Amino acid sequence: MASEITAITMPKFGLAMTEGKIAGWMVAPGAKVQAGEELVDIETSKITNAFESPVSGTLRRQVAPNGETLPVGALIAVVADASVPDAEIDAFITRFQSEFSEASGPAEAAGASADPVLVTVGTHTLRVHELGGGDATPLVLVHGFGGDLKNWMFNHAALSHARRVIAFDLPGHGGSSKDVGPGTLRFFADVTAQLLDHLNLSRVHVMGHSLGGGVALTLARDAPQRVASLSLIAPAGLGTQINMVFINGFIEADRARAMQDVLKCLVHDKSLIGRRMVDDVLRYKRLDGVQAALRTVAAACFPDGRQGDDLRDVLEATQIPATLMWGAADEILPATQGDGLLPDSAHHGFVDIGHMPQLECASDVNGIVGTFLERHDG
Repeated sequence: MASEITAITMPKFGLAMTEGKIAGWMVAPGAKVQAGEELVDIETSKITNAFESPVSGTLRRQVAPNGETLPVGALIAVVADASVPDAEIDAFITRFQSEFSEASGPAEAAGASADPVLVTVGTHTLRVHELGGGDATPLVLVHGFGGDLKNWMFNHAALSHARRVIAFDLPGHGGSSKDVGPGTLRFFADVTAQLLDHLNLSRVHVMGHSLGGGVALTLARDAPQRVASLSLIAPAGLGTQINMVFINGFIEADRARAMQDVLKCLVHDKSLIGRRMVDDVLRYKRLDGVQAALRTVAAACFPDGRQGDDLRDVLEATQIPATLMWGAADEILPATQGDGLLPDSAHHGFVDIGHMPQLECASDVNGIVGTFLERHDG
């Protein structure tokens, strides 16, 4: 039924326009619109214009909120018949965003204006990407095994409206140097603390995914005074089970088809794993030192094919506010590993979502985390 769903994208007013700002929506989600009806005011560097709907239907989603700046062609809304299920709208948005990011580059797709930079932290060179500003407590994003800061491409800009949000590549990953020392969660937590020192950040919110969630929990255990809150997405350290077929496959795969099969384990909607994503991962894998680094991390964190760190007591004993998000269809770390650790109000499960909710249901994750951070600023 995708043919019944129409993407409303950032228009191009004039040859020089490269991006536009959502100055104000005129139609609320759920309202019926007619072709030619004014939907939204778009502000550019030269002019503010009303943008008219190209089709008739129901405005099902405002993907871009008021005040957000996005490149030409980025998704700002979705129009569809009222009979189209919400799940199909969600899948359409996720697929569009993923394909647009692959074509345009993650920073541009997210509306980011700053580029990542390389900083020296101790003996490490880290690739760091910072967005946003304001007086609210900053947020640090920590990716998972084999990932990099692009794993947050649908979350980084969305969470940076009222605060600094810092994403970075862990050692051994992305554009950072490839020395991972002993490859333990404690090692990565220590590097994260050194980065906070480098950025003069005494206390931050920390959002971690998978291995990065284990890093966040380890930082909260070892330096609780640095952590204002924990937003954890399918974190490591809450159980022993781990899909070692994925871990070993990710390390060893050196051809596109094999890597694509491995990456499909990360998501419930397998169509999200496109060729460009596969090629990006293979390029990273071919960098000097990457394979050795990944093997070191896997041996340290997953000895004998099981998770080696037990961090459940951090959530059970700490006074640090925490929220937990997990896809029910996670094929890497079972969602049941998070059961019983937090009150129901702080534990969010996503039906038909895999190991990367921040990709597959980004708007839900952003809404949960944004509200949680506001509640625990200070």
